Amino acid sequence: MTDEADRQTSFPTSPKQVRFVELSSTAMSALLDGNLATASSTAGVALTDYFVTDRARWLWRIRIDQMAADPDHAPWMVRQAVTGPEGVVVGHAGFHGPPDEAGMVEIGYAVAPEFRRQGYGRAILIELLHRAAAEPAVKTVRATISPDNTASLATIAGFGFVKVGEDWDEEDGRGLIFEAPANHNR
Repeated sequence: MTDEADRQTSFPTSPKQVRFVELSSTAMSALLDGNLATASSTAGVALTDYFVTDRARWLWRIRIDQMAADPDHAPWMVRQAVTGPEGVVVGHAGFHGPPDEAGMVEIGYAVAPEFRRQGYGRAILIELLHRAAAEPAVKTVRATISPDNTASLATIAGFGFVKVGEDWDEEDGRGLIFEAPANHNR
């Protein structure tokens, strides 16, 4: 997945811009240990307390296990969403894994509380969609969102997502499943 290929697909825009910086399993392990200094040094950007919340640690455990089971999946996993020349980390994003047999990838992203409602969720979504569209194996992008998460529901509006079902997750509860073609704006 290249940045050059990412830019070749036309998506709705955002006044905010983010770039992704990979969050390695080493950095995630440091976060699980509550060691922000080591995690930040390893990641190359200053991470905040948001990355050591219980919710974030839950995600790091899952992703570390996935990456250990198949290191080739790492490029699909967690990235920090970074903005500006100073490299402010506004959240994290990635895919739940590489494309499945049908070419579907599921996105996941979170914006740190102090950056919410400022357009960063939309900017992160745009970057995820660029990356998915740049990968020929990806045919469909999925987003599963809690029906109570009005901000995320508003964020995906206008990007071609259609509700295709619901699911239940022990951690997240009820989720509405939305899908969009990976290249719907090509």
